[in-house]
Amino acid sequence: MPIDVALDGHVATITLNRPDVLNAFNTEHLETLHNAIMTLAEEPEVRAVILTGAGERAFAAGADIAEMRDKRPSQALEFARLGQSVCLAIEAAPQPYIAAVNGYALGGGCEVSLACDIRIASENAALGQPEVTLGIPPGWGGTQRLTRLVGPGIARELIYTGRRVKADEALRFGLVNAVYPLSDLMDKARELANSIAANAPLAVRASKDAIARALDVELDTGLSYEAGVFALSFDTADQKEGMSAFLERRKADFTGS
Repeated sequence: MPIDVALDGHVATITLNRPDVLNAFNTEHLETLHNAIMTLAEEPEVRAVILTGAGERAFAAGADIAEMRDKRPSQALEFARLGQSVCLAIEAAPQPYIAAVNGYALGGGCEVSLACDIRIASENAALGQPEVTLGIPPGWGGTQRLTRLVGPGIARELIYTGRRVKADEALRFGLVNAVYPLSDLMDKARELANSIAANAPLAVRASKDAIARALDVELDTGLSYEAGVFALSFDTADQKEGMSAFLERRKADFTGS
């Protein structure tokens, strides 16, 4: 299968599984990934998701150029919309997504990682948007998400030159949150995912939604939305449990209700 999904407690791990082509995305791969994301979104017991690539060389080296090369504009538009739908599904999923970038994350691979809530990278990671070296611009959100994440100046440099950014530079840019040895990457990803999953699921989901809105609305509108979801949380069992556990000096047992 081009996509593997594993569950461990409240954490799911999606592995992009085409290591023979550095986990490059073709249509089947994208459709299968989209279906996996949508299925997990309907699982209330899943509280965090790790997205990574099979093997030690790549998260995803981009879209499958062999499939793309001979597309007509109408077919290219359909392919761009499919890639964008995967990224939008990650952003719309109720669970936070952690991209464990284990090697190359280029082109579409970088764009998929940008849609995740948090990115951590291995020391051998390399990220970038090299589409202009192939005669095309980014098509799955790179011009939009990279600009929002690292600012227009750095985004322009990386997209216009198509150069790859190594892990240490990606960390300086804020493109990734942390860098670890490859042998430690998945343990660190699971540690992070479990720390998220230990918290109140409805509160985490509301926080993800509010943060997403912060990028798209005026401050006053965002603050109004935040106050609203804050107030609604006081009608949940998890709010009662969390505050009671704090006052009683014990660990909270959140149920997602």
